[in-house]
Amino acid sequence: MDWKTQFNYTWPDFNPDKYLTIQIKADFMKLFYRKYGTGDPVIILHGLFGVSDNWVTHARRLAEKFEVFVPDQRNHGQSPHSVDFNYRVLASDLLEFMHQHSLEKAHLIGHSMGGKVAMTFALEHPYMVRKLVVIDISPRSYTHSQVHQDILHSMSAADLSVTKSRDEIENILQKHIASSRIRMMVLKNLHRAANGTFSWRVNVVGLRNNIHEITAAIAGEGAFPGPVLFIRGGSSEYITDDDEELIVKYFPNAYIHTIANASHWLHADAPDELCRLFSSFLGKECVFGN
Repeated sequence: MDWKTQFNYTWPDFNPDKYLTIQIKADFMKLFYRKYGTGDPVIILHGLFGVSDNWVTHARRLAEKFEVFVPDQRNHGQSPHSVDFNYRVLASDLLEFMHQHSLEKAHLIGHSMGGKVAMTFALEHPYMVRKLVVIDISPRSYTHSQVHQDILHSMSAADLSVTKSRDEIENILQKHIASSRIRMMVLKNLHRAANGTFSWRVNVVGLRNNIHEITAAIAGEGAFPGPVLFIRGGSSEYITDDDEELIVKYFPNAYIHTIANASHWLHADAPDELCRLFSSFLGKECVFGN
């Protein structure tokens, strides 16, 4: 059966009074976000150390047919910082975000950490998710990545109170982070104030103290009955063949697609292929070349 036909799922009637009022936290987290286009809502969730700006190109491509929201998740970008940082809290932020923007249902797209947030949300609030796209992450737990440790160590090692330029900061990062791509991702978090001083937008201390929460397995119960597309990079080990059993346990209507030769950062490695998959799965055209 063609996978697009396989995921032709009909949802029961939606009751917003039941699902829009649960798990609202007292400490309301108002997320910074970018918004593009009109139509059915799509929410894109970035990964660890990412920011909404990483997904602007994809958001603009989808905005031809969708209303696309790209928030900075807590402790990232221009959103507030907090000592609390785990998938249930991040999923609760998403619930609040949808409530704030009067979104009864949305398509969710999540990369890496954002994919785990989207999976957690779909299990907790299935009637609020039309279709789910998870990019290069499994529901399982992961060992603490040396890459993550190197990033946090290098960001902590950079004394931003005395550095004078972005190049000087990159030289500090280069001592611990060999990949120029990862350094550029980290530098997306660098903010320069009007007086010339630098700071990290990302909450370095908060992430370091909670890295075990981000590498943990999702904690949802039951199964999400709607259509789900998992996209993995052919050169990445974040989703393996051994993960399929766990994926199907939580997401029985899941399809796993591999983009050959792509790394964990598929949105940078294969933007056109990712756009094609988005458009096919979501059922509307995605504009190429923007």
